[in-house]
Amino acid sequence: MSAETAKSHETKTRLLEGALRTLTEQGIAKASARTIATAAGVNQALVFYHFGSVDELLAAACHYGAERSVSRYRARLSSVTSLSELLAVGRRMHEEERADGHVALLGQLLAGAQTHATLGPATAAGLDLWITEIEQVLTRVLAGTPFGEFTDPAGLARAVAASFVGIELYEGVDLPGATAALDALDQLASLVAALEELGPVAQRAVRHHLRRTGRS
Repeated sequence: MSAETAKSHETKTRLLEGALRTLTEQGIAKASARTIATAAGVNQALVFYHFGSVDELLAAACHYGAERSVSRYRARLSSVTSLSELLAVGRRMHEEERADGHVALLGQLLAGAQTHATLGPATAAGLDLWITEIEQVLTRVLAGTPFGEFTDPAGLARAVAASFVGIELYEGVDLPGATAALDALDQLASLVAALEELGPVAQRAVRHHLRRTGRS
């Protein structure tokens, strides 16, 4: 990589980081070329040189931030061996993401998607990165449970992601209510764990019941 290419890459990364920091700390309404460039410590003309427009930079930053977050948790998710463990890991990840300001960032991206045409698809693409990781975990852990042949991992992954997005946004207006929702997921994890610990005979009975229910 040439020195010029390395400098260009560094500048783009600084702009992406600056855009994410601006969204988190000042909100979508303050996300201008000037504020982002100031946060990045570069000339604002470089916003347009590297990305063409502020909206394109915000879209790129959305994808960049999602990729970075998913990469941070990929190893942890790959070690999950059960549904109950997935829910427990999901709650810890949620707490870490909130502490890092990423919950506030997601709220700004979803709000901005209503008025910035490029942010809607970019935010959806970022969420898809999470959904892909969750789907891989679900496909793996469901295979050894009575639910394996009766569930759609792709659809369930989207439902899980949508639930956590909803809870993250709900926290902004009703923290106790959001906490209660997370506690309910913990209770669900306990129920799932109890089913996972059933012996072979009991698991066959559960499968039989589910098959019979599916035919009715």
